[in-house]
Amino acid sequence: MSDVALAAAVGALVCALLLAEWRASAAGKWVAKPLASAGFVALAVERGACASRYGQAIFAALVLSWIGDVFLIPKNKAWFRAGLFAFLLGHLGFCAAFWVRGVSWPIAGGSAAVLAMVAFLVGRWLLPHVEPKMRPPVIAYVVVITSMVALAIGSIGRQNIGQNSLQRSLHETLPDFLPLIAALMFYVSDLSVARDTFVKRSFRNRAWGLPLYYGAQVLFAWSIV
Repeated sequence: MSDVALAAAVGALVCALLLAEWRASAAGKWVAKPLASAGFVALAVERGACASRYGQAIFAALVLSWIGDVFLIPKNKAWFRAGLFAFLLGHLGFCAAFWVRGVSWPIAGGSAAVLAMVAFLVGRWLLPHVEPKMRPPVIAYVVVITSMVALAIGSIGRQNIGQNSLQRSLHETLPDFLPLIAALMFYVSDLSVARDTFVKRSFRNRAWGLPLYYGAQVLFAWSIV
């Protein structure tokens, strides 16, 4: 399949997953979710993931995300912890991808300081709803995903150092920003997961969170060139 066809297939499977979520169909979730996640892994391969260190890191992160997606299907605390750990490792994979891509550390550091304030506000909202034994892994996850977004911002700064972006066309500059857009989408989508898991379980959380999440993964895969 072409990369466009794979991306379209992921979109169609996400629609099927949302229908399964709305109908509370366990069978539908077990079919649609692993297939949708396999779609973004296949897209990374189609985009040439094995041909570069950046692509290899993105591929590893997407595979870990696929594992996390499967672990989160059962509504069980042990499986949720396993899924959380898989996604934490996945975010470390994305961090490695940005490291390989090149990072402007002053920009990444400044971004981390701003994002730390956002993470503090998220923690104040979320942690009172989290049982004590789950708080350390949740805090660790917040730290890692915050670092991932900061590195994504820093990698954009690195990509544009020494370049006059005003003289570059949109076609030339957009690929540079795909990983950052994906990282931000992933971050926001995780808020829906947090709310659904710890605050208030509702289909509304998944209705906007799942499209954002899968959109982020498709953009990560598409950023491989």
